[in-house]
Amino acid sequence: VADLGGEAGPRHERGDEHAEDEEERHAAVARQAPLLAERVQLQHGLQGREFHAGKGEQEHGRLLEAFQERRPRHAEDDGKGAFHGADSSTRGGPGARRGAAKLMRHKGKHIITSKIEHEAILKTAEALESEGYEVTYLDPDKDGRISAESVKNALREDTILVSVMLVNNETGAVNPIRGIADELKGSGALLHTDAVQAFLKVPFSARTLGADLISVSSHKIHGPKGAGALYIRSGLRLPSILTGGEQEASRRPGTEATPAIFAFGAAAEAGRKTMAQDIEKTLEVKNHTLAQIRSRLPGVLVLGASDAPHILNISLPGYKSEVLMNFLEAEGICVSKSSACRRGARSHVLEAMRLRSEVIDGAIRLSFSQYNTPDEGERFAEVLASAAERLRTVKR
Repeated sequence: VADLGGEAGPRHERGDEHAEDEEERHAAVARQAPLLAERVQLQHGLQGREFHAGKGEQEHGRLLEAFQERRPRHAEDDGKGAFHGADSSTRGGPGARRGAAKLMRHKGKHIITSKIEHEAILKTAEALESEGYEVTYLDPDKDGRISAESVKNALREDTILVSVMLVNNETGAVNPIRGIADELKGSGALLHTDAVQAFLKVPFSARTLGADLISVSSHKIHGPKGAGALYIRSGLRLPSILTGGEQEASRRPGTEATPAIFAFGAAAEAGRKTMAQDIEKTLEVKNHTLAQIRSRLPGVLVLGASDAPHILNISLPGYKSEVLMNFLEAEGICVSKSSACRRGARSHVLEAMRLRSEVIDGAIRLSFSQYNTPDEGERFAEVLASAAERLRTVKR
């Protein structure tokens, strides 16, 4: 992932010489909003306070109630449901799928998902297969999207759950979740969508999506790590896959990480107020960066639809991502060739799109946010072009 400014911009230019690499990726772990934690703590008198399961119960409950006021309410938008706290989208999304499978097993054991889902979703699908469920994995089209028609064609009488992500984390392709929801009407199957890469970046609401379950995450919107949320349609009694306490209406037992959950709510509230201008600024930097890259490297390819304003996947066929990564890292630019959760493995998303091997092997994902600047995008293009030229010289 080449992540600009808070991501791919040279750390020494930002005066951030000790930043962790994982914090340099907006599409992986976005930079925390400036002074968010401090602001939340001061606002509610939490600075220097510790919270224990048996201490400050009233204040603990008050903070969780405050989160409910600041949760991603704008994404609910009269969707007749509510967001519930989770440790992360990795807990929320797979937890939703397992809970839905358990809830609907009386109807059947057939699940539909896609080959371009996040690793957390795919691993859960594999686990469910080992438990006797049958999973259909849909292929993306040439632009990396999953069509509503492909879901319709895979639908069976015993289908109990469909899980398709809203925005792909590697290509930025936006999937037609509303169209998929329409195809599922009358089928009795539940619809889950991983909206982690869409939240506050691609406008949506539970009402407009029509999904029964929607998972989002804090650290993708400049909130703290370790917090997420799961939207559950009203009336859907999703069973917990864990046993324990009665937190989150018994859906997620375990003592809540109150400051992280509350800060997530604060980040969502702050992001909602500036979402339109943030999206506009992010897209402007993304387009400027791509123009700068193309002016220096005419042979560059854009992989996938790149619908989302904050994700861009490019490829230099004939070059190796790992080699380009070394050049960029030497200039303080952190990059990878696939999702951060793949830990350097080849992109399963690009493979599912059936791209040529030389295209996949030369792929780099960039991600952006409102904290980036056009100068940072230009800097990245300069370094990438310089690396390509040096490699061409070596080849000669």
